[in-house]
Amino acid sequence: MNDGLNDYTRRGFFRLGLGLAAGGPLALSSGCTSASLNSAAVQIRNDAKVAIVPCTSYSVSEVQDALSQAFKLLGGIEPLVSGKTVTVKVNLTCSGTYEDQFGLLPGESYITDGSTATALASLLFSNGATMVRIVDSAPFLAPLDQVLTSAGWDVPALLAVGNVELENTRNLGSGTAYSIMKVAGTSYLFDYFELNHCYHDTDVFISLAKLKQHLTAGVTLSMKNVYGSTPNSLYGLGAPSENAVGGRTPLHGIGQANWDGVNPPGANTSTPPVDAGTRIPRIVADINAARTVHIGIIDGITAMSGGEGPWAPNAAPTSPGILIAGLNPVSTDAVGIAVMGYKNPLAARGTPPFASCDNQVLLASQNNVGIGDLSEITVLGMSIESALYPYPEVLLRPTRVGWCSRHGGGVLA
Repeated sequence: MNDGLNDYTRRGFFRLGLGLAAGGPLALSSGCTSASLNSAAVQIRNDAKVAIVPCTSYSVSEVQDALSQAFKLLGGIEPLVSGKTVTVKVNLTCSGTYEDQFGLLPGESYITDGSTATALASLLFSNGATMVRIVDSAPFLAPLDQVLTSAGWDVPALLAVGNVELENTRNLGSGTAYSIMKVAGTSYLFDYFELNHCYHDTDVFISLAKLKQHLTAGVTLSMKNVYGSTPNSLYGLGAPSENAVGGRTPLHGIGQANWDGVNPPGANTSTPPVDAGTRIPRIVADINAARTVHIGIIDGITAMSGGEGPWAPNAAPTSPGILIAGLNPVSTDAVGIAVMGYKNPLAARGTPPFASCDNQVLLASQNNVGIGDLSEITVLGMSIESALYPYPEVLLRPTRVGWCSRHGGGVLA
């Protein structure tokens, strides 16, 4: 069952003005009729705006200046965040420990750098936000401040910018119950997700990602980053258990026509597609139709190609020297994909970067989560041509055994 209010507010948020309460998508009931939903779906949307700005270092001041420029190009964020709680989903993917890669710190290659989060939080407070939560479902029993410290973040500097909360959303965390986030529109593999309360108890949701490819999903940008909201306790190895820290192998299910024997919450079938390249893009599209992203940010200051982490066999450093920010994750990722050198962000399976998987951007656009057609997206600041930084075209997907061994989770002291 889909939630009408979720569908209406995502498509109408920026039409009605940024002052509209962003918490609307989280309501679990609504008086909206199917007619009103259809009407909202066909109206011209104004969130297909993406800014590209230069940024060449992780100096907090330089990142803050670049993000400030991007937000100004997008029309300003004060009406959106003033007086609000803002939750920022970061990317803390790992194989059990955080290790330097290519002589770069983890935040300079495959995870969110602490400087970008600190700069973003500072800007949010200067635009009137009352609280900023930094969250991710990190596969460790430790609280998030310890995880971030192990990943090279300057946690005291982050906390010093204002009323910042940190939560590891791998399980219930500080909540007492999981929040049901319903998929708007036509669901692919999930009708809803059960997530940590932080994804529900917020007014504004931001996805802060890296400019990377992905071994299974082709790319991992602001949309794929939201996939990492799913708690390990319900969707990972060892689930259901509040102490589970295993990776989300059951969702990948490589070679398996089920969810490893236990249907995860919200799954609309007990026999999903066998192929991970079919499953994961659909789950990404579903979760972005459930948890509205109000601002997508892609860090392309420095990043990596060849996959999503050090375990990728063809991993290599990249230095595009840019930040990308948009008002909708589908449009934001479409521009990110074009900057990576792929001409058609809506390409069908078989065309890089979706050589061996379905296209998450296409699937989400087909469900009206956002616009992925470059001809319908307003690109501000740098042009795609001037920001172009070609990534390689061929990716190899890992085997099931290899994926499990790399994503089994870990425990921090």
